[in-house]
Amino acid sequence: MAQTEEASDFKYIVRIANTDLDGERPLGLALTSIKGIGRRTALSIIRATGLDPRMRIGDISEEQEELLKKEIGALSGSLPVWFLNRRRDYDTGEDIHLVGTDLDTVRKDDINRMKKIRCYRGIRHETGQKVRGQRTRSNGRTGLTLGVSRKRK
Repeated sequence: MAQTEEASDFKYIVRIANTDLDGERPLGLALTSIKGIGRRTALSIIRATGLDPRMRIGDISEEQEELLKKEIGALSGSLPVWFLNRRRDYDTGEDIHLVGTDLDTVRKDDINRMKKIRCYRGIRHETGQKVRGQRTRSNGRTGLTLGVSRKRK
């Protein structure tokens, strides 16, 4: 009987930060499914909320879920500056930590800005070449036939 009661309030999918999380996974690992939250960030969120990192995320109550959402929304204030993923934001100049679709949107905006001002990295993005100084002579050959072709007799 106890398992059927537990299964009745168990949530197989938990939605946090516009991301569906698998309710079967432990809390510490489930939060890493949110883009912008890694293992260390997830553990710092869990420590701040006081929850058990080994409990399944489907077992948390509505109040605990709201507490997690609130803590994820306030990551910029609770994490040290060196831990944030968006320091000295281009538009606001603030140190912020982005999660979910906001991270994708800001990254695309940054790349479009680089293309627009025609900087070196923007030009490399436009042409589909390597951006971060990697070699291109031997690696990153896409769409070509590789290897040595034999001469026919």
